[in-house]
Amino acid sequence: MTDDAVPDLRASDADRERVGEVLRDALAEGRLDMGEFEERLDAAYRARTYGELTPLTRDLPVAGAAASPAVSLHKSEGRGDEDGAWAGRIVGGEGSSAWAVAVMSGFQRKGRWTVPRRFTAFAFWGGGELDLREADFAAGEVVINCVAVMGGVNVVVPPGVEVVVRGIGIMGGFDHREQGVPAAPGAPRVVITGFAFWGGVGVERRHRRDRAERELPRDRRRHLGH
Repeated sequence: MTDDAVPDLRASDADRERVGEVLRDALAEGRLDMGEFEERLDAAYRARTYGELTPLTRDLPVAGAAASPAVSLHKSEGRGDEDGAWAGRIVGGEGSSAWAVAVMSGFQRKGRWTVPRRFTAFAFWGGGELDLREADFAAGEVVINCVAVMGGVNVVVPPGVEVVVRGIGIMGGFDHREQGVPAAPGAPRVVITGFAFWGGVGVERRHRRDRAERELPRDRRRHLGH
């Protein structure tokens, strides 16, 4: 059954976020101009059903899947971190995006995205969040390089993921509380490196978004972009 066969099925926050990632990549590659990007992104965050989301990426390639241009919005099975279903989340490829920047602003990566083997996050007088709870991983070990200068980066990992923190802080710091927690069988390893000056890099372990978090007003959940 194709996505077009269920146009009235309700879309989730993760579905809208996946479409947003494809649109941001298309903007960076010059496939969309700023006006088209803003129009489609706004439509994505207002979309309530698959039928409203699907046309927004129909003419765009998906990173690492050029033969399948439209974003698939079908629900996949066995993605729960609690049940140990990690094999299907280490997918290879290049990742959805390799960097995020916040200069007196913010960024956020969340929902269904693919963490590359190496991801760089930079925050200067700004902040950002990398939420890995629903993410896929390009490899069994990924490196997240965080540079926080008078700013902050927060990394959210699901239960079962091994965390290793190797960052250096000067009048700032890296959160080591989640380091040393044993990994679940087959789970990926997340290595957090980088540099914090008058800033901080936080690491927290949380289960998937609960009902209360999903029901926050949309203007508080809205993706801030690169």
